[in-house]
Amino acid sequence: MPDIVDAAKRVLVGRPVRSEALGHTLLPKRLALPVFASDALSSVAYAPDEILLMLSIAGLASYTISPWVGLAVVVVLLTVVASYRQTVRAYPSGGGDYEVATKNLGGTAGLTVGSALLVDYVLTVAVSVSSGAQYLATVLPAARGHEAAIACGFVALLALLNLRGVRESGRGFAIPVYVFMLSMGVLGVVGGIQWLTGSLGAAESAAFDVTPRPGYEQGLVGLAGALLVLRAFTSGAAALTGVEAIANGVPAFQRPKSKNAATTLLMLGGISVFMLTTVLGLAKATGVRFVEDPASQLHLDGGDVPESYQQDPVLGQVAETVFAGFPLLFYVVTGVTGLILLLAANTAFNGFPVLGSILARDGYLPRQLHTRGDRLAFSNGILTLALAAIFLIWVFDAQVTRLIQLYIVGVFVSFTLGQLGMVRHWSRAMDTEARPRERNRMRRSRAINLFGFVLTSIVLTVVVITKTTQGAWITMALMIVLFVLMRGIRKHYDRVTEELTLDDVEGAKALPARVHAVVLVSKVHKPTMRALSYARATRPSTLQAITVGVDAADAERTRAAWDAAGIPLPLTVLDSPFREITRPVLEYVRSLRRSSPRDLVVVYIPEYVVGHWWEQLLHNQSALRLKGRLLFTPGVVVASVPWQLDSSRDLSRSFAVDEPGQQPGDLPAPGAVRRGH
Repeated sequence: MPDIVDAAKRVLVGRPVRSEALGHTLLPKRLALPVFASDALSSVAYAPDEILLMLSIAGLASYTISPWVGLAVVVVLLTVVASYRQTVRAYPSGGGDYEVATKNLGGTAGLTVGSALLVDYVLTVAVSVSSGAQYLATVLPAARGHEAAIACGFVALLALLNLRGVRESGRGFAIPVYVFMLSMGVLGVVGGIQWLTGSLGAAESAAFDVTPRPGYEQGLVGLAGALLVLRAFTSGAAALTGVEAIANGVPAFQRPKSKNAATTLLMLGGISVFMLTTVLGLAKATGVRFVEDPASQLHLDGGDVPESYQQDPVLGQVAETVFAGFPLLFYVVTGVTGLILLLAANTAFNGFPVLGSILARDGYLPRQLHTRGDRLAFSNGILTLALAAIFLIWVFDAQVTRLIQLYIVGVFVSFTLGQLGMVRHWSRAMDTEARPRERNRMRRSRAINLFGFVLTSIVLTVVVITKTTQGAWITMALMIVLFVLMRGIRKHYDRVTEELTLDDVEGAKALPARVHAVVLVSKVHKPTMRALSYARATRPSTLQAITVGVDAADAERTRAAWDAAGIPLPLTVLDSPFREITRPVLEYVRSLRRSSPRDLVVVYIPEYVVGHWWEQLLHNQSALRLKGRLLFTPGVVVASVPWQLDSSRDLSRSFAVDEPGQQPGDLPAPGAVRRGH
């Protein structure tokens, strides 16, 4: 059975990779772009949807300002990209905004950023995969109604691919990402030519009229209209998510790391701006309508929308119109868009585990998240992210419109505090820098980060005002819970460290006055004799053999077998009127401790080593309960004496590792693979 499980793991994940091979897993720019930028690039597939969706509340006339809303998003996007180019140069260690905020604003600000980013990464996976499932349902009508199951399945697939390693997953995702960029470029060029020549057609939904919601009959006027425009802007600002992943993933780049990361950020910004403006511009030119509830908001010649009408995403409608004479290109665009949205979650699968490892290193998360798996990936972080995203997808039924309201709060908290931290970083650096050229460079960098802080803080304020009642309060609550949880974990680790620190070295070295060895006897057989031999080999001050008399006849048979074996040691039978095993042993051991508190008591427990999981249910249950109680008894050491049954031999051989210098049958020490040994 272990051989089968290990073989299946190797087929799915691959063979273990030695620690010294970590340098070979680093990414060149051509692979780093699809790995870290796929989320930001793919957001153009749903950011226009959210902009038009919000504006449709005020009726058809509000669509005229959609390009201006998109332009505002572009300004913020370029500002954030420019700001993060300063961050990756100043902090190439991969901590990103968490490290910037911690070092320049303090631990509370850093932990706030860390909790915000962790929540945002989970939402990135949920939103991207859910949106991708909806696009696939556009191409494959049979998938309609099953989007949540499809999304959960793809999250599991992405987790599996990332468990194989960053470089391997990057190679697998590079082709779809580049095909997506190429198809978007073709869409922009062909659509632009058609628009310039007057041959651009109208979208199918262009014939519909959009009915405003109650309270918005006058369009975008008054305070309600202004708030609606702000809501449309904040929804479109989802296009900025994923930009921070490059700052967190700098260690995964090939050298020179900072320069390659900054170049990748620049490419990301340029491509994202082109895609976003292309989709919004063509959507306005083709008259695309996109609403939350087509049955109640769309009307045709004063009547209701046909029941057969299925509202496709904005990009799907634009592609269908531009490629009306080339249906194959339409299917390529929509199909690869759905695929890239699914793969966009890979950005989070690279960012979350790295950030989780850094937080675990600092004691804010369980230490298990800090270590790499046998493929040099942060396996525990990958699995944690996958499970959290699947839970969200299941709870919200893969509805992007419901998930998107939770989305960008966390990322703009990170943006704002990160830029403020960078402003303080440059101010501190200038205080100690005497070279005029360097001071001028720092001054320019500080100005960029200061502008980024002002802009992102404004956006964050707008996001909080407009999205809190729409569901963003859930994100804020999750951030608070995670913040409190991480602080509690850190306090626990600090308390344990303080408790275990050597304050009296000489006292810690002092030997116990005497050592009392106690061997537990259930039967007179080979495991018992081995335990007795081990106990005698340690030459304790006293040696005692005890058995519990649960049944008088059994106890008498055990005593007779003991005497017949000629063992030169008396067997003590502990009385157990209530047929318990654990309590009499505990009382006996505690009595030894009470009589001489400075003495040490070592309890030797014979145990079977079994080869099948079901055998564990049949053996060692009393020993496990007893060990669990003895471990909480001060001054007592529990020594397990193993006896390998025949069924365990195959298991022992399966642990043998064929490595240079290792003898057949040698067992790897715990954690040896992670340490590269």
